[in-house]
Amino acid sequence: MSDAVETATAQAAGSFTPNLRQGLNPRQAETVEKLLAAGEVELEEVGPEALTIRTVAQRAGVSPATAYTYLASKNHLFAELFWRRIVTDRGPAPTGDTAVDRLRVVTRHLSQMLGRSPNLATAANIALLGTDPEVERLRLVIGAEFVSRFREAIGGSPDPRVLDAITLAFAGALLQAGMGLMTYDELSQRLDDVVAVIMEGH
Repeated sequence: MSDAVETATAQAAGSFTPNLRQGLNPRQAETVEKLLAAGEVELEEVGPEALTIRTVAQRAGVSPATAYTYLASKNHLFAELFWRRIVTDRGPAPTGDTAVDRLRVVTRHLSQMLGRSPNLATAANIALLGTDPEVERLRLVIGAEFVSRFREAIGGSPDPRVLDAITLAFAGALLQAGMGLMTYDELSQRLDDVVAVIMEGH
């Protein structure tokens, strides 16, 4: 296992990591963490196209067969890395006098987070459009996390239609950025306007 993977594994062990895998013993959990840490390093170094589960396994110091026990596919790995990044890099609390201000704190942070990791952003766009059962499960979890953050930022008991509008606009904007139709800086700026239009219309 490389020094970079050891560092990433140690950092993750000292922070909150979401428990998406039930019933793992400590050894299995450690193996999963090594694979995810290796996948994160591999993705940043070679990009989503060149990455394979075999190269991730090699970097993690485990056999390909072991890797496939925990990672069904590249898309499964990408989706799990995206989820892991979302929940371990939560950003600042949504503060501000208005719901628009608070929502902008959330959308700006998410946009900037992806802008700092373009390979992860590209990989997530590829993965979350897939039909792998493990990806479908993670897609629901990730979507629910976004809705939860937007609900918290709006405050009170927001109109479900407003939550839907914000979530759909955000998901569509992420897809456009992932397709290269705008940069992540532009994404952040345009979401500022979209959030204001939706909330002021409400």
